[in-house]
Amino acid sequence: MSNDRELLELAAKAAGINTKGFPESTEDWKWQPLRSSGFAFTLMVQLGLEVRVDYEGMNFTIAYSDNDNFKEHHGSDPYAATRRAIVRAAAAIGETK
Repeated sequence: MSNDRELLELAAKAAGINTKGFPESTEDWKWQPLRSSGFAFTLMVQLGLEVRVDYEGMNFTIAYSDNDNFKEHHGSDPYAATRRAIVRAAAAIGETK
C-alpha cells in the first residue's frame, strides 16, 4: 500500500464500506480509523483482528491479519501506532476481497 488513501480504501473494503463518492481527500472522510481510536477499535472487532500492544516490552504494536502481521513502533504516540497497525492489517484483508 503506497499511501494513506489506498490503505484506508482497502481497510474500508475489508469492513464492507463503499468509499465510492467519498471526498478526494481522506482528510474530509467521516470514517477515520487512522485518527479515531473508536473507528480503529470497531474495525479490529469487526474483522476479528488480534492486536498486541507493547509486545514483549519492545514499544511496538503488532496486529495480526490471517497469515501476516503488521508491526508499528510506538515512537511518541502508541495510540497512533496501534491504529495504524490495525488499519494495515485490515487493508491486507481488503486486498484479498
